[in-house]
Amino acid sequence: MDVEKIKRIIERQPNLSTHLGMNFISTSDDDMCMATMKVDERNRQPFGFLSGGASLALAENLAGVGSSALCPGKICVGISVSGSHVKAVAEGDTVTAIAHLMQKGRTIHVWNVEVNNSAGELISTVTVTNYIISSKKNS
Repeated sequence: MDVEKIKRIIERQPNLSTHLGMNFISTSDDDMCMATMKVDERNRQPFGFLSGGASLALAENLAGVGSSALCPGKICVGISVSGSHVKAVAEGDTVTAIAHLMQKGRTIHVWNVEVNNSAGELISTVTVTNYIISSKKNS
């Protein structure tokens, strides 16, 4: 999935993705996209571990990037995010999120996102549902 156009839009101005240090990566699979995020002072809890909220934000933003890449000219918003955290990640490590499109409807996309540490161990598993709407420009 080519996410380069969406990356350029994201990088135009500060937003949650840029503040938390998310880096979105294109893949050769049309139903999959990836992102990385270094665990640092921007996204860790006071105890030095990746915040569970930051993991969920990574998953939701990645699924949004994927839906946006699949639906040019549309607005893709998360309407449900549900996850489980199974392992802690210490500051200094980098996590990789891989999102797989499970359902692609006209107005609803469902993604399964796995977040892994640099050793490839599962950290979090997240389901994201996106609602796809027409932008006012395209109405």
